[in-house]
Amino acid sequence: MSNPVFFTPAGTLDQLVPRATFVLEGAEARHAVTVKRLAVGEPVDIADGAGKRITGTVTAAAPQELTVECGEVVTEPRPDVRLVLVQALAKGDRDELAAETATELGIDAVVPWQAERSIVRWKPERAAKAHAKWQSVVTAAAKQARRAWIPEVRAAVDGNGLQAAVAAADLAVILHEDAVRPLRQVLEAWHQQAGDGGVAREVLLIVGPEGGISPREVTRLCDAGAVTALLGHHVLRSSTAGPAATVLASDVLGRW
Repeated sequence: MSNPVFFTPAGTLDQLVPRATFVLEGAEARHAVTVKRLAVGEPVDIADGAGKRITGTVTAAAPQELTVECGEVVTEPRPDVRLVLVQALAKGDRDELAAETATELGIDAVVPWQAERSIVRWKPERAAKAHAKWQSVVTAAAKQARRAWIPEVRAAVDGNGLQAAVAAADLAVILHEDAVRPLRQVLEAWHQQAGDGGVAREVLLIVGPEGGISPREVTRLCDAGAVTALLGHHVLRSSTAGPAATVLASDVLGRW
């Protein structure tokens, strides 16, 4: 079984070497000691959410501090092709569920999208709070998945913002039930053309709300450079489509 993971701010692990001592403090230490009940002698991983991870052994456990002796110190590189889930806001926390599950499956970033048919609205007075909640959900999912990288929840976008993101992406795919080409075919063709090259690229996976993406939105996004793709034989919920696409893309792009 893999070691439990706890996060510390980016940069705090940079100077560590094997056999050095690291003290985890604050809420993460409290969770490790009072909830996970880690004790002296148990193995644990500490990650900074930006690729750095140490594997160590607990040498002391107090309510607000967890002291760890470092064993292995590794830096996990970002994948060359980064997967970005553009998730339309949806009712019943289905959007948060999509972000959470996609994080466990390997998504690299999440973009909340205020689609035309989104019932949920991030009004200015609640946008910051809603964004912080998504980031908290994603961080917890990254911890559950034992990831060294915490996916970034980017600023929410409207139609214009998404058009700009599509234009800047290396590939933007709209998951749509009326598409002709399967998602696997679209990804394989792009990957073959793009090559491996070691150049950082981004692939947007765009998921609409419960009512679907409007025809006007599809037209505007395709004009900006997006392509439509069929995820499978069945029409998936808003909370399921993104994670399913993440799995397929990870396989096609050689990330798994």
